[in-house]
Amino acid sequence: MTDRHPTPIDDVRQLDADALKGLAHPLRVEIFDILAVYGPHTASGVAERVGESSGVTSYHLRQLAKHGFVREVEGRGTARERWWERTPGAIAVAPPAEDASAGERAASSTLMRHWEQSRSRLLGDFIARAETDLSKRWMLASSISWANLRLTAEQLEQLSQAWDAFSAEHLEPLRGRDEPGSRPVQIQFNAFPVIDGEPTPMTDGSDR
Repeated sequence: MTDRHPTPIDDVRQLDADALKGLAHPLRVEIFDILAVYGPHTASGVAERVGESSGVTSYHLRQLAKHGFVREVEGRGTARERWWERTPGAIAVAPPAEDASAGERAASSTLMRHWEQSRSRLLGDFIARAETDLSKRWMLASSISWANLRLTAEQLEQLSQAWDAFSAEHLEPLRGRDEPGSRPVQIQFNAFPVIDGEPTPMTDGSDR
């Protein structure tokens, strides 16, 4: 959730309270993810994916555009059938400040929860359907991995910073490309403390 970018990444947007509330609606998060994962859609195309009317999705697309999360695709579509795309650039969501309102905290929690549900759904679809829907080459190119460690907060921060640096070097140059044979790919990296895990006692008696 924190905004860590030791290696400069262009267009990183730190969401303020107003923008956070504008995005933190279950259907808007879903629409935002559809455009991010699958590319440009019309309101009707989005409606087919989410099971809503085009009137509903059109309204939420306009609200997302109002807050700068999506934009119309230039030179595509008509006045009656507009195409929408995710606005380029990374989004950073920091933990709520100590003086954050209950509404801000709820918006942040809603946004992170629905993003995680979306990531889990995509991974679940891959696990369930990869063998029947993908070629062997795509299967061999894919990877699911994780590691369980005991780390201090400082070590976890260093690990997260290393991922940011790797992302800036290897992922950023691939953004915006759509070469023949390519398909949507999602790369997931989660690093967080296990909330109900017991911390190792500090030798000086302090508790961090």
